[in-house]
Amino acid sequence: MSKRKQLPTTECQYNTNCYRKNPIHFEQFAHNHIHKIVQQGRTNGEFTIPKDLAFSREIVAVQCDIVEKLFPHLVSDQPTKKAAIDKIPEKTVQATPKKEETKISEVEITKNDEKVEEIEDSPQKLNQKVEDSKPNPSPSTSKNAATEAEREIRRKLARNVHDYFDVVAPKGQMARKLENAAPYNFFLTAITDSKPTHNEPLTVTFMELLDESLGELENSVQINFMVDIAWLNANYYFAGQEGKPMLVLYGDDSEDLRNISKTRPNITALKVDMGGNPFATHHSKLMIFCYKDGSSRIVVSTANLYVDDWHNRTQGLWISNTLPPLPEDADTAAGESPTGFRDDFCRYLVAYRIGRLQPWISRLRKTDFSSVNVCFVASVLGSHRDIPNRGPPWGHPRLGYLLGKHAAPIDDSAGIVAQCSSIGSLGPNLNSYIAAEWSQSFRRDSAPLGIRRVPQFKLIYPTYNNVKGSHDDMMGGGCLPYSRAVNEKQPWLRNHLFQWKSKTRNRNQAMPHIKTYARWTDRGLYWFVLTSANLSKAAWGNFNKSAKLEATLRINNFEAGVLFLPKFVLKTEKQMNYFPLGEDKNGVPKFPMPYDLPLTPYSPEDVIFTQDMMIQWQMQQALAQKK
Repeated sequence: MSKRKQLPTTECQYNTNCYRKNPIHFEQFAHNHIHKIVQQGRTNGEFTIPKDLAFSREIVAVQCDIVEKLFPHLVSDQPTKKAAIDKIPEKTVQATPKKEETKISEVEITKNDEKVEEIEDSPQKLNQKVEDSKPNPSPSTSKNAATEAEREIRRKLARNVHDYFDVVAPKGQMARKLENAAPYNFFLTAITDSKPTHNEPLTVTFMELLDESLGELENSVQINFMVDIAWLNANYYFAGQEGKPMLVLYGDDSEDLRNISKTRPNITALKVDMGGNPFATHHSKLMIFCYKDGSSRIVVSTANLYVDDWHNRTQGLWISNTLPPLPEDADTAAGESPTGFRDDFCRYLVAYRIGRLQPWISRLRKTDFSSVNVCFVASVLGSHRDIPNRGPPWGHPRLGYLLGKHAAPIDDSAGIVAQCSSIGSLGPNLNSYIAAEWSQSFRRDSAPLGIRRVPQFKLIYPTYNNVKGSHDDMMGGGCLPYSRAVNEKQPWLRNHLFQWKSKTRNRNQAMPHIKTYARWTDRGLYWFVLTSANLSKAAWGNFNKSAKLEATLRINNFEAGVLFLPKFVLKTEKQMNYFPLGEDKNGVPKFPMPYDLPLTPYSPEDVIFTQDMMIQWQMQQALAQKK
């Protein structure tokens, strides 16, 4: 019999609240409550779910199926069943298959146009299996024979990608998809329970970012807040990119990230130092892909690197074109984007003060960014002042500086529309921060300063009913950590709220973890920002007005985003000062807004969703089952 897998010893931090369905996660982390259920075996073909877990019965049942398949000895080790199982031929000892599912020992999958047999060993053991299987060298053993043997063992170790990922796009198509997404290169993530999104041209899965049609990957950098390294490795594995050098900068600490280099020497994981600031968060979500031909690619995202964020949540990504290397003798100023993207992006990486980033910074400075048509807008932890000849470096003042320099004059009737997944403490009234400071940056354009009407502030944020009607019921609010305590201190916000609606993008029930900011009128969209930054002082910064000299901007977070401006994005005979909305215009494709227009205001009965509602719902469900 094949060597049985050892159960993981590190308990999942979410314990009974875990609702992941990725086999890799269950290979990496113990779920003792699931192990106990599986050990008890099935009754009439089903597991017996304890009453205290009944509120999430469907999720627990799926998790039990996964654990049973991964660790069949949990059942076979039971004394009452062991004797009978020992009499069964080796090939048929396996987990009970689900309906319409082939037995695990007989599953055949297609990989590289060849049929291969799936076996139990995990992807992590692939390279060792290959080495162990190589024939002993002898005069009669040719190099070709050894190569064929290596190929054969790799085929046998192949895993079925559909067992690990709910949505799998065809391989080899991403380069064409990106080309067709011009000039915006703006995508939303696939939604598992919204099948129409699976085939949309502006939908992307994480694995597609690693598609070989985009280039032969040499190494990569993943910069994020939350990282499930097992899920991330599974994506690289199935994309055929396993084993490539990777640097991971992360914010949310975890034991598996701290120890990953012990089992994966190709991966270096570093927690970003926040200087001991308990209110600071490393919240940026960036990717750098470097290819063997010397080219590179940048991705700016709103999604954390773990399964939940790529499941039933609306996320956004901007993906750069292929950025070729510059000639060795090129001038240092050559290859810069008209938007100044390369300089801003490299300055951001330098701000980390992490030596391990230096090789990538050096490479990017020698890369041609001239095709990039968006501005890079970021926030960096610390206190900041303007830089001579460059202006404000970070936060909302940086956005205001870019708008004042490059945005065409904007009709004052165009409101400032914010859409986010969490809200910070904004003060007791609109003038405390939003109108007095934040909006002063967001309202700017290149028109001469003067007396102008103050633009209306609008905020898109899910209601209780939006979340309750989501694909994941109340658990859909897991990505919306706005608290009731903060909400009660800013009742004025109620007058500015609009619901989450995304029927046109088939994401009405996919709660938004995406963050966007924009201004438009019926005429069109003047500008649009996609960013990791929520609506908060920590993310965008606020001025220290008590400073003796020049007021400094205080920022608690690392954030990263991109600004779309018609001046740079649209290359037409007659320069348009806005992006088309609703339909294409003069050969220019409409901007792919992530939510529906016009906006839907809160009804008198609507209440804003707070994280406390989900927690209370979980407790009520658990108590109801115990009675």
